[in-house]
Amino acid sequence: MTLTSTSRHSLLVVSIVLTLSATAQPARDKAEASPAKVDSRFQVPPTDDGLPGAGPIRRYDWFRTLWAQRRSGWAQRVQQDQHAVVFLGDSITQGWGDGLGGSFPGMKVANRGISGDTTRGVLIRLQEDVLALKPGGIVLLIGTNDLEENADAEIIAGNLKLILAALKQHNAKMPVVLCQVFPSSVTKKRPADQIRKINQLLADAVKGDAQITLIETWPLFADAQGDAKPEEFPDLLHPNQAGYAKWAAALRPIFATHGFLETEPDNFTPEPGFVSLFNGRDLTGWGYVTNNFDGKSASGDGRYVAKNGRLIVTTPPEGRRIQQLWTTREFPKDFILKLEFRATPNADSGIFVRKPQLQCRDYLIAGPYKNLKQYKPQDWNEVVVTLKNGVAHCTCNGEVLEAALKVPETGPVGLEGDRGQMEYRRIRLQELP
Repeated sequence: MTLTSTSRHSLLVVSIVLTLSATAQPARDKAEASPAKVDSRFQVPPTDDGLPGAGPIRRYDWFRTLWAQRRSGWAQRVQQDQHAVVFLGDSITQGWGDGLGGSFPGMKVANRGISGDTTRGVLIRLQEDVLALKPGGIVLLIGTNDLEENADAEIIAGNLKLILAALKQHNAKMPVVLCQVFPSSVTKKRPADQIRKINQLLADAVKGDAQITLIETWPLFADAQGDAKPEEFPDLLHPNQAGYAKWAAALRPIFATHGFLETEPDNFTPEPGFVSLFNGRDLTGWGYVTNNFDGKSASGDGRYVAKNGRLIVTTPPEGRRIQQLWTTREFPKDFILKLEFRATPNADSGIFVRKPQLQCRDYLIAGPYKNLKQYKPQDWNEVVVTLKNGVAHCTCNGEVLEAALKVPETGPVGLEGDRGQMEYRRIRLQELP
């Protein structure tokens, strides 16, 4: 798998996608292993004696060669790759390429993926390959090869905890973005039930840790049986261009929240007759039921954050936590409400229209409107609510969500946070005669 590094702030985006690489590695991975001069420091240890962690370390001839070549080459780039956002992993990461296909323009990235690597292998090479870069962030995608080598979920999760602990010890302020293990197939010795178990152990391990953001990348890719889809994973293990594009889209909102992307203000101007309910700079005009956040860039608990035109509902460290933000103003007249939202995979939120909630989620995964044709996953989508005579007509990108949502005579507009990260922007309202 591959690892990418982008330098800027301290973000430890640890995207842990335990994806097991097959013993017979793809030709593309071997092709990346240019015959650099091998440094003896970067050889695979001959035995397990005295090594950290537990479980398998691969020692096939092809893997020894690849491990030593890639690590020796990276040793020549330590100064060049300082403060990058590092993608760390195995063939899934490595296969994305050194520049991650240009998926994150403006970010300094470093790919530190080695095809065939295991969680224990990553743990062994963490200091020289990653921490020496003083990374601005880390995307960790590792573990799938452990499954192929018959490691159980507890061993894999145990090694990942050690990796995360080392990253946190290196910099306690670096955010860690942890991606769930990608789906694969029982034919690849990666059955869905084992991957689900690993993902649950990881969720339990990071619960309550605000430094780590867990992204639900398993449902992003899984079919109805919990396996990889051939149209995105042709060999049921490695993503193709479409698969990498979905992974990149899942990460961009998190990178934006941590200041790596989308760093310029949104200079949107409302249409004539509309008034902005969110100024794009702070939470003026919004609050919880008992207070307001006028002039503040974030709520007291950090759940709601204003940044560069986006009102961000951050991922709760607990995994799920319901919180509600309301306008301090009520709207007794008929109105048209327009806004745009962007959801991370399987995120769950809601828009309150006076009081009733219009479900606003990553619709195709989380529902309830799973058959929308115009919804754009992990991209911006427009919701329009037209309220007349106590009934709201609600659409997403022009498709009807609710044709006749009944609402009270008056009330505020609200935004709910539950699961995952949600972002809202361009929130504006026009009162009707």
